[in-house]
Order: sequence, then C-alpha cells, then structure tokens
Amino acid sequence: MKFQSQSVAMPYFIAALGLFVGQIIFGLIMGLQYVVGDFMFPELPFNIARMVHTNLLIVWLLFGFMGAAYYLVPEEAETELYSTKLAWALFWIFLIAGALTIVGYLAVPYARLAELTGNDLLPTMGREFLEQPTITKAGIVVVALGFLFNLGMTVLKGRKTVINTVLMIGLVGLAVMFLFSFYNPENLVRDKFYWWYVVHLWVEGVWELILGAILAFVLIKTTGVDREVIEKWLYMIIAMALITGILGTGHHFYWIGTPEYWQWLGSIFSALEPIPFFMMTLFAFNMVNKRRREHPNKAAVLWAMGTGVMAFLGAGVWGFLHTLAPVNYYTHGTQITASHGHMAFYGAYAMIVMSIISYAVPQMRGRVANSNKAQVVEMWGFWLMTVSMVFITLFLTGAGILQVWMQRYTDMPMPFMTVQDKIAIFYWLREVAGVTFMAGLVVYLWSFFVGNDQDATEDFAKAMSKQRDLETATAE
Repeated sequence: MKFQSQSVAMPYFIAALGLFVGQIIFGLIMGLQYVVGDFMFPELPFNIARMVHTNLLIVWLLFGFMGAAYYLVPEEAETELYSTKLAWALFWIFLIAGALTIVGYLAVPYARLAELTGNDLLPTMGREFLEQPTITKAGIVVVALGFLFNLGMTVLKGRKTVINTVLMIGLVGLAVMFLFSFYNPENLVRDKFYWWYVVHLWVEGVWELILGAILAFVLIKTTGVDREVIEKWLYMIIAMALITGILGTGHHFYWIGTPEYWQWLGSIFSALEPIPFFMMTLFAFNMVNKRRREHPNKAAVLWAMGTGVMAFLGAGVWGFLHTLAPVNYYTHGTQITASHGHMAFYGAYAMIVMSIISYAVPQMRGRVANSNKAQVVEMWGFWLMTVSMVFITLFLTGAGILQVWMQRYTDMPMPFMTVQDKIAIFYWLREVAGVTFMAGLVVYLWSFFVGNDQDATEDFAKAMSKQRDLETATAE
C-alpha cells in the first residue's frame, strides 16, 4: 500500500464476502422452495427468503463499493484518507444496522416489523428491494453522508483524477437516487414510476460509473497502460452509460399505466444500453493487449477481463433479448427477467468487487500478488462461479421461454401453477448449478488462506527494474 489509511478497506471487503456467502445460501434455499414448496415452511417462507436474498445482494455490493473507494481514492488523490476513525465508525454502524434488519426479517412478521420501526410515521416499507424498515433507510442515509464527506475531503486535499471524479459522481448519484425510497405515494402508478428511479438508475445508471472507475483503476495498476489512454475510454463509457441508461428507464414504464410514448422511448434507448457494456469488454481486452508490463497478479487481470465479458452478456445481450416493448409485452415478470438479472448482477457488479478485492487484498497483506498456488486456487473459484452462472442463466432462460409460450402466447394459455409444474426440470437444473456456484465461492474464499511466498513480489520487482532500464535506454 502507498498509504496506511487504505487498510480501512479490509473490513469492508471481509464484510462484503461474508454477506455474499449469506446471499447465496438464501438463494439455494429459495431455489429448493421452487420445487419443494413446503421446504422450511413455515419457519422460512419463500417471501422472507427472497427478501433476505435480494437485500443481502444490495448490502454486500455496497460494502464492496465502499471498500473499493476507501482503497483507491487515497491512492488516486495521493494523500491519506481524511478520517480513518470515521470510516471505521460508519463500517460498524452499517454492519450492525444491516445485521439487525436481517434478524428482523427472520424473527418478526413483516407487518409487526413495520409497526416497531416507525413505518406508520413515514411509510416506506413493502416495496420490492426497498423492504428495509424506515429506521434502517435513515441509517443508510447517515452512513452515505458520512462516507461521501470522508471521500470528498480526501479528494479536495489531494490530486484530482478522472477516476476519482467519475467514482465520486457515481457515489453521489447512488446516495441521491436512494432518497426516492422515502417517497411512497398512494397512487400505484406514481409509486412504481419513482420506485424505478432508485432501482433502475442505480443498476443501469450511477452504478455503471462506479463500475467503470474501479475497472479503470485495476487496469491501470495491472497493465501499466498510460493513464491518458484509459481515461479517454472511461469518458466514452460513462457518456454512453448515462445517455442510454437514464432514458432507458422507460423500459420499466411500459405496462404500469404511464403514457404510450414511454414504449418508444424505452425501446429505443434500451436497445442502445448494450453499447457501454460492449465498450467495457473492448476496453478491458485492449488494455490487457497493450500492457507495458506483466503484472504478477494474473487473477486480478482475469477478474477484470471477466467483468467486461459477463457484464456485456448479462446486462447487454440478455437485457436486449426482452427490452423491446413488443417482446416485453409477453416476457415481463417471467423467468427470462430472472435470467437477465442473475447474470447482469454477477457480471457487472459482483465481479468488479471481486476484481478490486483480488488486486487490493494482497497489497494490504504486504505483497504485490499472492503466490502462484493461491492464484491458481482463486482462478478455479473464478471459473466455477462464472461457468455456473452461465448455466443458471441458460436454465432460467429455457424456463422463461416455455413459460411465455404456455402461459401467455398460446391460444390456450395454461394456469400459472400448471406451467410451473411443467418447467420444474429447469428449476432442478438451476439448483444444481447454484450448488456448483456455492462450491466455487468456497474455493475462492479458500484461496485467501493458501500459503503465500515472496516469489511474485520478487518477480515483479525484477520486471519493473527491466522496464526502467529499457525506458532509460530509450530516452538516451
């Protein structure tokens, strides 16, 4: 590490990975409940398991983003973090609030939880992905404000770079868009309209800026490509992400009672949304091909390249498959939507968090990279998780196609539950792929405990020495 305060990122990364494990466990429980309807009932109903699964996804990604910011902002700004004490305080507030919220979901009926947490004073609960109690939402706002203050003061007193600027815009946007979670109008159309301001403008808006900034940082550090080249790519990627993503919100407004013109706006701009993800893929591969040094952390490079590919496939290709209004008329709310969501979240956001963890954790443990043995184990985890996610997506896509045909498109539509029985084989296959994914996650976590040596650090030092000698000879 260049700055001692970067070490505050470590607890955020540990918490993120721990919550990631919890998310997958609840995902496996839900997957089994799809085919064994009374599994763990009534102790853990499906609606509670799903709520915990999705909330853990959001919280562990936020922990990952915060850890990434605490690591890269001081290095980009070339100064120590403004306050490590504030970073630690916010960590414990966020972790304890998140843990208590999950315990509340599991231990208290949801309606009773709403009564206990002041939802009658400011109703915000009961909406998908935003089920958190009002008091928890208020705590998230406090954490976000303290987090942005800490990073903002660090940037102000240090070097200003494109990566820090893009990251800060993304983080500020994340905090601002979350404020719409407090707005809960009685009119259901308006409620869904503004609800998407949080959900869509997070994952298909400001989160893409965070993704681009972290990816650019990792590629600068692992490839040695000139910063100016990477920054030009970053400018183009975020421009396309915002141009397509903001009006692309319209693909959620097709069937909720909004004016018909949203079908045109949503279709046109959503059709363009794969472009920034395709640019990210080209970006990652171009930078690796143009690298000026062989960084010993090959696992981090693999995660970075995988992020581009899987984000393009999940968010880009699978998103485009059902984003046009005439197609979405039949596919919305089916397993096709679920297939897109699984690969998109894994490819775009889970993998970028894993990329920065793969690069930063060895640095925080006093070495440039983990040993070759540890990296081989880590890359096994990468491939197990990534291939499993591809199969999860394919199985859900197959289930979704049959669901659309039998339930919505045919002249003799079948009842919902009848269709679910007929496509159960895909749910069983998805569960098998999910177990394999969990095995890959365990292998990935195991890589952190595999013995390390100084070979990678010494090899990197030799490579850097040769590069300096070459640059000196060229200059002369």
